[in-house]
Amino acid sequence: MLVRERMTSPAVTISPDTPFQEALKLMRDKKFRRLPVVDATGRIVGIVSERDLLHAAPSPATSLSVWEVNYLLWKLKISDIMTRNVVTIHQNMPIEDAASLMVSRKIGGLPVVDDEGAIVGVITETDIFKAFVEMMGGGEHGLRLTVEVPSGPGTLAKLASKISELGGLILSVVSVDRESDRKRELIFKITGVDKEAIVRAIEALGDRVVDAREV
Repeated sequence: MLVRERMTSPAVTISPDTPFQEALKLMRDKKFRRLPVVDATGRIVGIVSERDLLHAAPSPATSLSVWEVNYLLWKLKISDIMTRNVVTIHQNMPIEDAASLMVSRKIGGLPVVDDEGAIVGVITETDIFKAFVEMMGGGEHGLRLTVEVPSGPGTLAKLASKISELGGLILSVVSVDRESDRKRELIFKITGVDKEAIVRAIEALGDRVVDAREV
């Protein structure tokens, strides 16, 4: 799964000369938490977040009148408050690498660019969560099965064959490595198979069923 399959496209962008009030209204109307900033050629030159806008706004305790506040905010340009060193990713990056980058940088969203460096979309933590839910078979009814297996080749094929033999259909499978003890967990979402029967069959193969539940 690649970023281009999950990003929001086309990206909603603003220019460095966009007034503060206009950017804030756009963000609230679209329910965005960040907006990429592009120059006249469409190249990304910055990014502004909802937090940036809120920090730039005067405190409610200010002694300025509402007219003075509005005047100052309309004079404030996005170029005055945007982050200029923008972390971007390529549209062909695997989605798990995008997620890893977002975690390591503590970033909730990333602008996505093409081979020419032009912005083509935005991917957010919400997009990543939705992809994760789909990969785990979230929302699908069936048997959720967690199996502890030794690291090494052929394990998944063996278990998939046994599930198929018992008439089961695999909706999803995720592998979680546990290198510290040379083990890994395979998490299946399955339909069409009896829970007790599949647990007995898998444990007869020598693997340990950590958890089995109907969801």
